Amino acid sequence: MNNDYLLDLGAVAEKNNVIKPSLYTKYEVKRGLRNDNGTGVLVGLTEIGGVKGYIVDDGEKIPTKGSLQYRGITINDFVNGVIKEDRFGFEECIYLLFFGELPNKKELNEFTKLLGENRELPDTFLEDMILKAPSKDIMNKLARSVLALYSYDDNPDETSVVNILRQSIEIIAKFPSLMAYSYQAKSYHFMEESLVIHAHDKKISTAQNILRMSRASGEYTDAEAKLLDLALILHAEHGGGNNSAFVAHVTASSGTDIYSSLAASIGSLKGPRHGGANIKVNNMMKEIKSNITDFEDEEQIEAYLIKILKRDAFDHTGLIYGMGHAVYTLSDPRAI
Repeated sequence: MNNDYLLDLGAVAEKNNVIKPSLYTKYEVKRGLRNDNGTGVLVGLTEIGGVKGYIVDDGEKIPTKGSLQYRGITINDFVNGVIKEDRFGFEECIYLLFFGELPNKKELNEFTKLLGENRELPDTFLEDMILKAPSKDIMNKLARSVLALYSYDDNPDETSVVNILRQSIEIIAKFPSLMAYSYQAKSYHFMEESLVIHAHDKKISTAQNILRMSRASGEYTDAEAKLLDLALILHAEHGGGNNSAFVAHVTASSGTDIYSSLAASIGSLKGPRHGGANIKVNNMMKEIKSNITDFEDEEQIEAYLIKILKRDAFDHTGLIYGMGHAVYTLSDPRAI
């Protein structure tokens, strides 16, 4: 396309599509998932995840110490239990979120085995859906891959609890392969690295499979796998009110299939003001490192952060990425 012509069209589009910010207040329209006083917009009710970062007293938002609960169990208690027993906990976390109660040892073993038995991708999926259409962005590739799984499901549209549960287990089980193979395809096509494909291992944890298949050597330490397992637990649920969860709720409310709902939510998660902020953090830190000569000099660091806030540096949005979830005020329990 002619770039000058597109710029002219863009200018016309911007001029004729401006809405005054004051009108959002006048007509009580929510901008995103925040109220004017900084509190979160209630978009539904859930007992699966509970998030607390402030209390509201007489309409005033009062900061409090952050807490996160899964089915009434604090994330601190759940994580400390896993660490104390020196084991992987993400599979148990999935069970808790699905069924509302912790499994006993037999139930956990059966559920973990079920995940392992469903890790296999459909025939030719790796070649046809991932390697032949690589993406520079892994989130984009995940959304497309999840959507493509619809075509391999013999009963994709039924929304009964049992069928949705079956689909959810299959999708979660296959995600390590989708993630790792999407990364390998990206590395080969866009980063000029060797293409290395490792098969999944149904006898090891989700975290171990992700590391095993993502690395050319297939090697990882126990500490690395336990740390990734912890990260998976901490990101498994957040009260149903964040952007991607909201998108999943809205999409599913139309009665559509789970693959469409999840692909839409992954598309939301990809955004730089949501999960995509992880990439922004990396890029921001690289720029900060290249512009600060002495990391012991707090004044120099502060001055550069102020430049970012004033939109004079980095991506000129005025945002410092990676500072925690918007609900939290005094602390983020996941950071602890």
